[in-house]
Order: sequence, then C-alpha cells, then structure tokens
Amino acid sequence: MSAARPRIAFAMTEDVYRRIFTPESLEAFARVAEPAGLVTEFDSAEARAVLAETEILVSGWGCPVLDEAALEAAPRLRAVVHAAGSVKHHLTPAVWQRGIEVSSAAAANAVPVAEYTVAMIVLAGKRVLPIARHYRLEREAFDVEAAFPGLGNYGTRVGIVGASKIGREVVERLRGFDLEVVVYDPYLDDAEATALGVASVGLDELLATSDIVSVHAPSLPETQGMIGERAIALLKPGATLINTARGELIDQEALTARVLRGDLYAVLDVTTPWVLAPGHPLYDHENVLLTPHIAGSLGVELGRLAEVALDETARLAQGLPLAHPVRAEELAFTA
Repeated sequence: MSAARPRIAFAMTEDVYRRIFTPESLEAFARVAEPAGLVTEFDSAEARAVLAETEILVSGWGCPVLDEAALEAAPRLRAVVHAAGSVKHHLTPAVWQRGIEVSSAAAANAVPVAEYTVAMIVLAGKRVLPIARHYRLEREAFDVEAAFPGLGNYGTRVGIVGASKIGREVVERLRGFDLEVVVYDPYLDDAEATALGVASVGLDELLATSDIVSVHAPSLPETQGMIGERAIALLKPGATLINTARGELIDQEALTARVLRGDLYAVLDVTTPWVLAPGHPLYDHENVLLTPHIAGSLGVELGRLAEVALDETARLAQGLPLAHPVRAEELAFTA
C-alpha cells in the first residue's frame, strides 16, 4: 500500500450498500482511506474510472464478477475486502494469480447463524414445536412428560455435519450446555477434534445416533445430496434435522417423505428450491419449522459485517496483514 491513505471503492448493489453501511460507518472508512465511490457494475466508463483509482475494493452481495477484463481496468488494485461470506460468486482465479489479497467477513456472518442454530437445538431438545402446538389445540393442562417422553437437553447427543466456520462456532457456543457433541467432517483430524472438545465420527454413525443433527457443510459438487434417501432413513425416530447451510445438501423429496411419516422433526432455514411451492406439505406440517433464510446476517447484524470490513481496510492502510484472509487453495473445500 502507498504511504498515503489508500483509495477504496465499494462494489455491490445499491440496496446492499445502504443496508450494510451506515453514514457513521462510511465516515469511519473515510478516516482510514480515500473513498472513490460505489460501483454496481464494471463495464461503464464511469465504473472503470473508479476502478482505475482503486487500491482496495470493498465488495458485498451483488458485486459484479471480478474477471480479467475488470482487473485490467483496476491496475492499482491490491486487495478485495468482502463484507459478507463466500467470495466464490464474484472473484475469479485471476484475482489470486495477480497477487491481490482477499479478505472475507465469513467469520462475522457465522455468528448469527450459530446463534440461530443453538437456539433451535435447545428448542428442539425441549420439544417446543410439538408441545406448543399440542397446547394450542388442547388448551388445558396435560402430562407433558407422558405425551413427550425423553424431552430435555441434558445428555442429548447433537451431531454437527461440517466443521466449517459456522459449524465450529456452533460447537463453541454449545460448550456451556450439558450436551454430547459429535462432528462429521472428512477434513477434521483427531487433533482438531480434540481441540474442539468433540468426537469425530462417520456420517452414518452421526445420523443414526444423534438426537439432533445440524448441517453446516459447504455447498460443493461433492456435497450435493450428501444427506440422501439412505442417510435420511438412518435418522432416529423423533430426531430433529436442522439445516441452515444450503438446501441442495439434503434430498428434499426424501426428507419430505420422512417428515410426512410423522417420526422426524425438521427446522429448515434453507430448502430446494430456495422458496418451496405454495402448496408444499412442509409449510403446514406440525413437525416442521420453516424460516425464509433468516439465520445469516440481517437487520442490525449487518453492522458486524461493516465493522469487519472497516477493520480489514484499516489494517491494509497501516501495512498490517489481513485478519481474515481467503487463500485460493481453500476454495476447493469451503463455501
């Protein structure tokens, strides 16, 4: 970076820009760098004039693809700071090939997902969904333990599928509970599992023995449909399956069929397709909680993404290493 304050530009949709960055946060950016403006595309003369001056590009959801043509228009670009999670949708290999540093706020975005997940794990263990529905229908006192034997979280086995940033954040937040936590991840070695305080098990064992299963694997070609019909059949009667990752990781038809049998609960923040058809049976099934992809950063939580992007920009301006670098070799097994 130059000794003077680096020139920065923002690249995302206008809506995302307004949602993530408040006037106060933009003032903070201006104290550590020289703003060059917002671009929503890389093709116009105006956008290319901005790119020509840019040393740090702060990207967000809806950022155009930073390909060879865009990079040619940005000869001074030294770093991309992504104020969100995955960079796969807008960064091409050419970015790393040119030696451009990349940062992501994935760790910050993992926080609300982990919070949502932990809340759902606790509610699942207490059988809140079916108990609340039963109470609403009966509207009188009933023997909860007789109607819902085995409810509670003490000693419950929770299976985490994927030791991703979010998966690890969930594990850390579960430390304060009296739960047994097991993890499946082909990249998790015994030393890492020990450090996390969990047991590393195979996917079949995890599915067959866990009371609650939460999916946090990345969406990769090899993980598509990783929890298919056979895997779903392994789940214990009365188990709860939580998915905040991607819908395509689970066989939607097989999951629906198992839920309709009545012996499986599901908390789904993601589905395939992204929004189910209005008549889909999961909307009304008493064993299912559907939410419209709300686990990730929304509302006031977006401020955390802005803070991370600001901190990374300040570090670059001071010649310090990035706190959350994204390396090209990690893309093959991360979201």
